[in-house]
Amino acid sequence: MRRIHRRRKLQARDFGINSIRLMSVNISTVVFDLGGVLIDWNPRYLYRQLFEDEERMEWFLANICTPEWNAMQDAGRSFEAATRELIEQHPEHEEDIRAYYTRWHEMLAGPIQGTVEILREIRDSPYRLYALTNWSAEAFPVARQRYDFLEWFEGIVVSGEIGMIKPDLEIFEHLAQVYDIVPRESVFIDDVPANVNTAREAGYHAVRFATPDQLRTDLDALGVKLNESPPEIK
Repeated sequence: MRRIHRRRKLQARDFGINSIRLMSVNISTVVFDLGGVLIDWNPRYLYRQLFEDEERMEWFLANICTPEWNAMQDAGRSFEAATRELIEQHPEHEEDIRAYYTRWHEMLAGPIQGTVEILREIRDSPYRLYALTNWSAEAFPVARQRYDFLEWFEGIVVSGEIGMIKPDLEIFEHLAQVYDIVPRESVFIDDVPANVNTAREAGYHAVRFATPDQLRTDLDALGVKLNESPPEIK
């Protein structure tokens, strides 16, 4: 069934904790990040099982299996290559390094329910709905199987599948091109400040996610009305 999209216009105001400034906004599309917004992912959920000492665990994640190292897999490098290269550099940590991807699924705590409810309300409204995520191509199928709400999106851009990664500008341009999205009519939601800043550079109305309640407030400020039924299709 074809979805009818309705645009909304607001006058200039300053809104919410993110100081969203609107001159004239017509919102047709909402784009979500996944990890940290809809899905509670954190390597500490795994490594607290492997380290008895919190300080040692934090040192390991800051110096061995770092966010920068993980980002290379989100950008397309294979688990095998990443694990092999890191073990060559730190052979004394081989077991813990291997656990990062052999037990990767244990880093997923579950959905962030308040945000999933907002997603459901947007799904049932006239807006177009997409996701843009930094996620390894090898790991993302696990998320697809685990979280049914990923089927609610009209399209999902996965960084590891295309060899681009946030916060690089090109991935936002890719999203717009592939799905015929008009950035100035779109809201992008992410928990990482650098990603939010680049989205704004690309022309999107961007909201930094902190809590579901804050997100609901900021979406309302942008004119994204929830709890509404789509218009009847005649």
